[in-house]
Amino acid sequence: MIDEAGMAMRIEGLSRTFGPGCARCAGDRESSLERNYCPDCGTVYALRDLSLELYDGEVLGVVGESGSGKSTILNCLYFDLAPTSGSAFISSYRGGERDIFSVSSQERRAIRNRLLGKVYQNPTQGLRMSFSAVSNIAERMIASGSRNVSAMEARAVSLLSHVNIAPLRMREAPERFSGGMQQRVQIAKALSTNPPILLLDEVTTGLDLSVQAKVLDLIKEIQRELGISMLLVSHDLGVIRMLADRTLVMLDGRIVESGLTDQVLEDPQHPYSQELVHSML
Repeated sequence: MIDEAGMAMRIEGLSRTFGPGCARCAGDRESSLERNYCPDCGTVYALRDLSLELYDGEVLGVVGESGSGKSTILNCLYFDLAPTSGSAFISSYRGGERDIFSVSSQERRAIRNRLLGKVYQNPTQGLRMSFSAVSNIAERMIASGSRNVSAMEARAVSLLSHVNIAPLRMREAPERFSGGMQQRVQIAKALSTNPPILLLDEVTTGLDLSVQAKVLDLIKEIQRELGISMLLVSHDLGVIRMLADRTLVMLDGRIVESGLTDQVLEDPQHPYSQELVHSML
């Protein structure tokens, strides 16, 4: 349950495993696992008893190497993956008193469509590539209960204009867009239902540097204008430094360090955090 003032979301004891588990890793995991992997049965412990808080209007950065579990957090929150255990509470859902992982599939769809927005690293996961940009936005609005066609179209045009998609291209399919344009359409789609929380998964990976800068500027502008809480996953400390108010450092499915972004990046305490920061210098 959420009871702290100004908290948008809380995650408690979130775990996600991939594999059957065995007698070895079911016992003393600290000594039996190789990092987060069981060599006997091949089970991967992607998230291990993870807890975090996201505050209203905050950008919380999550950084770590590939396989650290950072994207798995977003996949669980957006119901792309079922958690093995744990709970999550959103203040705008039933007063923050109901675990979103315990509700019905119908309720999960409502949470996903109305209270959360997600921008995927790979746009093909977040967009229907053969639908027009306008239709992509309308699809999400229909899923959230909208039925007024003219209102949906007006909303789509407004959002696409806001993310700098030219009017002449709004009726085109994203499969004809550049990677940066596809990400901007994803952002517009995610914002279409005014969700209080936005999940951003490696949104600049694979983009040219100039395109990355435009996407990051857009995210920063949206956060400043709308005050949306954002959970931002990235392996790029430059992205984290630019956008995140606080930062969590993950390794092998666990948070090994947390704090204000400037504090974590300028004076890292954990050896892995120090290694990350030094690799950026």
